[in-house]
Amino acid sequence: MHDIRTIRDAPEAFDAGMARRGLSGVSAHLLGIDSARRTAIQAAEEAQAEANKAAKAVGAARAKGDEAEFERLRALVASKKSDIARLQDEAKELDAQLTQALMELPNIPQDSVPDGADESENVEVRTSGSIPNFAFDPREHYELPAVQDGMDFETAAKLSGSRFVLMSGAVARLHRALAQFMLDTHVEDHGLQETNTPVLVREEMMLGTGQLPKFGEDSYQTTNGWWLIPTAEVTLTNIVSGETLEAATLPRRYVAHTPCFRSEAGSAGRDTSGMLRQHQFEKVEMVTICHPETSQDEHERMTKCAETILEKLGLPYRTVVLCTGDIGFGATKTYDIEVWLPGQNAYREISSVSVCGDFQARRMNARFKPEGGGKPQFVHTLNGSGLAVGRCLIAVLENGQQEDGSVDLPAVLHPYLRGKTRIASDGTMM
Repeated sequence: MHDIRTIRDAPEAFDAGMARRGLSGVSAHLLGIDSARRTAIQAAEEAQAEANKAAKAVGAARAKGDEAEFERLRALVASKKSDIARLQDEAKELDAQLTQALMELPNIPQDSVPDGADESENVEVRTSGSIPNFAFDPREHYELPAVQDGMDFETAAKLSGSRFVLMSGAVARLHRALAQFMLDTHVEDHGLQETNTPVLVREEMMLGTGQLPKFGEDSYQTTNGWWLIPTAEVTLTNIVSGETLEAATLPRRYVAHTPCFRSEAGSAGRDTSGMLRQHQFEKVEMVTICHPETSQDEHERMTKCAETILEKLGLPYRTVVLCTGDIGFGATKTYDIEVWLPGQNAYREISSVSVCGDFQARRMNARFKPEGGGKPQFVHTLNGSGLAVGRCLIAVLENGQQEDGSVDLPAVLHPYLRGKTRIASDGTMM
C-alpha cells in the first residue's frame, strides 16, 4: 500500500509511476478524498475546542445566576457535540474510502523495469543449459508411456472436477522427491529457515500480502471466512505482520513446502491439457524480510537460489525481467524463471521472484527498529518460488524422456529415490 503523505509531497512522481502501470490521474482522486478527510478532522477538532470552551463557561454563568446565558451555552455545547459526532463519522467514512482506494492500487515499478504492454515485451536476462536435441518428436508429459498409469486426470475429475490430478506410483514418488530435494537445498545450501505453515488463513493475512481486496476471485474462501492460501507467500510474509523487529534479526529468510489453491479465474481455455495449470498444486516458497538497504541484493540472491535448483537438476532455463504490463500487483520488480519444456517446444514459467519494497509491510504494519536508534521503519519483503513442484515434475519428465517412452531421472535425485535412476516405459521405477 502507498503512503498518502508521499503522494501529497510528490503527486507528479506518483502519477508517473502509476502511468507505467496503465493508470492515469490517480493522485487527483486520492488527494481529493484526503483533503475532504483532513478538512472534516480539522472541523471536528475546532468544534471540540469550542465545545470545551463553552462547557467551562456554563458553570460560570450558573454561578452568576445568568440563566439565559446558562441555557444558551448549554444548547451550544449540545450542538457542538452533535457536530463533532457528525464530523468524526464523516472523517471515518472518508478514511475508509481512502484506505480502500490505496489498497486497490498496484506497486510502482522500479526504474530498471522495462516498459511493455504484456509478456511478449519481457526482457531476457540470461539463459542456462543446452536445449536437448531429440532424435524423435518429444512428447508432452501426459503423453509419456512412463507416466500413463501414474498421472490420472479422469479419476481426479471424478473426485474433484477439472484441473486436478491423481498421482500414484513412480510419478507420486518423483513428485515427493523433488519437493524434498528443493527443501534440503534451500535449507542446507542457501541458509533458509524451513517452516511448516497453515494453509487456512484469516482475511487480514490475504489483505496484508495483496491478494485482497482486488483478487478475491482468484482464491477460495471457506464458509466460516478462512481463505485457502494461493501460495505460502501469504503465511510466511505475515509471520512479521504487526511486529516491530530488531534490526539485528534481519534478514529473515524462510522456506516452506505447501499445497496451494487457486481458482484460476479468467484462465478458461489456457493450458487445460495435463497438469501445467491446476486448482491445487504444491510449491516450495521462499520469503525474505529484510532491511530496505539490502532488498535489491536479496532479490538477486533469491533468484539465484531458484536458478540453482534447475541447474542441479540439469534443466535448461532462461531468466527474464518482467515488463510493466506483466509485473504482479505487489511487486516493484520481478524475475521470471522459465524452464524448457520439449513437449511444448517452449520455455514456461516455473518461478517468479519479486521484490515488493515496503508495499506489503505497510499493509501488514511490519517494521524494524534501526540499530542506531530513531523512528521504526517499514521492512522490505520479497517472495519467490523455489520451485513450483508440479511444473518441475513436468520439466524433469519431458527433458528426460527417451524414444521408448521411458524417462531418465537427474542424478541429484537418485539418493532421494533409493538409488533408482529411471522410470521404465511401463511406469516402473528402476
